[in-house]
Amino acid sequence: MTKVAIYGATGYTGFELIRLLLSHPGVRITALSSEQYSDLAIDKAFAPFRGKLGKVAFGKMEQMRPEDVDAVFLALPHTVSASVAGEILSRGVRVIDLSADFRFRKIPLYESVYGVRHKTPALVGQAVYGLPEIYRNSLRKTRLAAVPGCYPAAVILALYPLLAEGLIDTKEIVADCKSGVSGGGRGPTLGFHYPEVEGAVRPYGLPQHRHKPEIDQELSLAAGRNINVTFVPHLLPMVRGILATCYATAGAKVTGKDIENAYRKHYGKEQFVRICPDDVLPSTKDVSGSNFCDIACRFDGKSRRVIAVSAIDNLVKGASGSAVQCFNLMMGFPEDEGLRSAPFFP
Repeated sequence: MTKVAIYGATGYTGFELIRLLLSHPGVRITALSSEQYSDLAIDKAFAPFRGKLGKVAFGKMEQMRPEDVDAVFLALPHTVSASVAGEILSRGVRVIDLSADFRFRKIPLYESVYGVRHKTPALVGQAVYGLPEIYRNSLRKTRLAAVPGCYPAAVILALYPLLAEGLIDTKEIVADCKSGVSGGGRGPTLGFHYPEVEGAVRPYGLPQHRHKPEIDQELSLAAGRNINVTFVPHLLPMVRGILATCYATAGAKVTGKDIENAYRKHYGKEQFVRICPDDVLPSTKDVSGSNFCDIACRFDGKSRRVIAVSAIDNLVKGASGSAVQCFNLMMGFPEDEGLRSAPFFP
């Protein structure tokens, strides 16, 4: 049985990690950190887990003993993960980090986006970007996985085949995204307060939302040239889900069949990417609570516009589900272990 710890277990992504790992037959959760709920039994903080984790209680982060586990999930705020990852790795323990601290390949870019000095720059080169559909082989070998942000996961999966196959103009790409309020985290924030969001749809973070450089980085690697996406996130009055609608212009000789073949080539054998039939378009409801990413791509031959749409659950495929997927690859488990549940419905 593989023993794991979750640091930052009482945020939404930490909660989701617990939910997913409880269904993983090869895992035992032995330690949970929380500054707010330290020394409380888990069912005192999270009633849904009543009777599920025995006597496991929350402890403060400094009380954690990484040497007693095989892997640690870091569901911590940005900059905090970087301060603890080095010590954990030095004990021979694998780390799956859900913060942004190791997603960027260039340290100055991270420091510019997040406005802080990187605390462990020497570790950045060891990290593998945690999107298994693209970096599966590297994730099998790494000891440090950097799980993508929720918006980047949706946008990158939507556009990757088009850029990898050179099918679209790289100069005019738009990613128009809608997200539920859980993407803002569990802490109380006025902009995510129920009376502020109910009945409203609004853009935010323009023009430089901090997920944009992460999207640009990964799409540039896919295309082999610099990509500068116009990224427009919106907040919707729902709890879970991201819908990414991405627009680009097809190359002069590109056909609808070329586009279809590109998606089949890259995702045809993927367990968690579902290519929608011609008469179906992605919906956040169809992936809620699951690790699936539903994708559809449509080509308007008259305007030469390509429209790629993806839907994910921001807390699962956009965070904790991808983290478990990375963990499975790193530890030698079947990639879908703990992730086989169907979406919530209704």
